[in-house]
Amino acid sequence: MTDDSRSKQLAELAFASSFQKSSIDEPSAEDPDRQTIEGLIARFEDGAHEDENGVRYWYARDLQKLLGYIEYRNFQPVILKAIEACKNSQQPVENHFVQVHEMVEIGSNAKRQVSDYKLTRYASYLIAQNGDSTKQPIAFAQTYFAIQTRRQEVQDESGNQYTPLSEEQKRLLLRDEIKTHNKNLASAAKGAGVISPLDFAVFQTFGYKGLYGGLDKSGIQRKKGLKPKDTPLDHMGSTELAANLFRATQTDEKLRREQTKGKNRANELHFEVGKRVRQTIRDLGGTMPENLPPAENIEKVAKRLKKAAINRSLSSDSEPDVET
Repeated sequence: MTDDSRSKQLAELAFASSFQKSSIDEPSAEDPDRQTIEGLIARFEDGAHEDENGVRYWYARDLQKLLGYIEYRNFQPVILKAIEACKNSQQPVENHFVQVHEMVEIGSNAKRQVSDYKLTRYASYLIAQNGDSTKQPIAFAQTYFAIQTRRQEVQDESGNQYTPLSEEQKRLLLRDEIKTHNKNLASAAKGAGVISPLDFAVFQTFGYKGLYGGLDKSGIQRKKGLKPKDTPLDHMGSTELAANLFRATQTDEKLRREQTKGKNRANELHFEVGKRVRQTIRDLGGTMPENLPPAENIEKVAKRLKKAAINRSLSSDSEPDVET
């Protein structure tokens, strides 16, 4: 798995926590087609199949409907983009996209053969990433499949013993990911014409303003009661960190994909992406990031977790061997 895909999955893993905790119980009067999170989860779970080895998969034609595409021919280009993304991530395509054919009834007792795909969780995630982001089911699916994929990885790494990350562990992971990915974002922005440190500071301000409803860094500090010397990212909980990482990964991708030129356009794009992430939070009933409470300085958290790990290691080393 590439570092970029891991970043997205970690971002969406925690970003989704605000969605899961939301209190959306009824469709909105303004938007009668809006669906509850519980309903969306149920639809995606019901659409899954399981093979003889217990591996879950989805049929592309079923996923097409779940993601809001009316016609399969409009969905096929998304599948092809996802296949290309799979190749670029050095994953064997044949393990994730299995082409199948089946006979379907077309009326008057006649049948015809149609092509389809069996899609793994990872393939479905890639399809969601490459889908039409203006469709509400796409935004949900990006989160849903990211969570499920990351959970599977954790299970595989720990011998099928899934242990949820603590809030402190999620914060530390996400903060480290932001540090790494901001370098990638700076590189993409530089390619667009954001050259000097001042240019990049302005570029980052536009991203903050989009995500935080017009607040810049100092505005966020005042809103959360932080001191001028405090770095806001160091005082964010996992949900807020993940929203910012999601903003960064999507901006990085969009700058490169659209081959953006000119720092003014790059600034506008960063603002647009931040605003879109904010709208997604609003659509799914989450708390606006500026209203999330500040958290303990991440440096203190890192020291505490490191000390705890050392103590566990020492405790384990000191335990006497027991003959069996």
